[in-house]
Amino acid sequence: MSAHNEQAEKVTVRTLRQMKERGEKIASMTAYDAAFANALERAGIDFVLVGDSLGMVVQGHETTIPVTVDEIIYHSRLVARGLGRAMLMADMPFMSYASAGDCLKNAARLMKEGGAEIVKLEWGELEIDMVARLTECGVPVCAHLGLTPQAIHKYGGYRVQGREEKAAAKMKEDARALEEAGADILLLECVPMGLAAEITRDASVPVIGIGAGPDVDGQILVLYDVLDIFPGKRTRFSKNYMEQEGSIHGALETYVREVREVSFPTEQYAFR
Repeated sequence: MSAHNEQAEKVTVRTLRQMKERGEKIASMTAYDAAFANALERAGIDFVLVGDSLGMVVQGHETTIPVTVDEIIYHSRLVARGLGRAMLMADMPFMSYASAGDCLKNAARLMKEGGAEIVKLEWGELEIDMVARLTECGVPVCAHLGLTPQAIHKYGGYRVQGREEKAAAKMKEDARALEEAGADILLLECVPMGLAAEITRDASVPVIGIGAGPDVDGQILVLYDVLDIFPGKRTRFSKNYMEQEGSIHGALETYVREVREVSFPTEQYAFR
């Protein structure tokens, strides 16, 4: 870890809110082990997500659904050892928050055992109450809207969400409700860029995008897509930075710089 990052102030949800208020873009990415976490730390990343995407890019599953709480905890422990300044976010995997009891128990485990500083859950009709309960218990929360991969069988595939007027109105309503319930961050995946811009303007909390265009408060991508080491089909919204830079550290530093400068994502990596 660089001396600069060792001395830098620790990133918290308050830091990210202040960045939004100042108009500074937030750079984030997934990671699953200490070595890549440290590489992201050195590149100046603001927060790292231990995502249930590990089910696909690390474990070789076709979806994120098989990932367990124990597996997220294990990988969170690894990632925590590689971070200093950056905040650590951990996914709550499929059916780990189906009831209030499960939600509180598993969020506590992610923080106590995994070292997570904020947890992320995917939006569903029950999640407003879950966000409110977690907030009451002092747990920072990121609420994930748009394409939610844990519901992939419900959607019937990976599809852009919010293109129809009714669906867009519902997503804006849900975003407001989740913020009112206490969500500290909103994450939009595969959402038309115009809708994402509206939600970002309306929200007082940071809005992070993945396939949501340039007008959100920050960006997140899957590490293995950025480094071109995932054998599956690359998503439209991801960019191969290894092709551009040729080294891991160069790729990660360029990603962070392009997010800060708003040169990524361009319309090529967004949806209308």
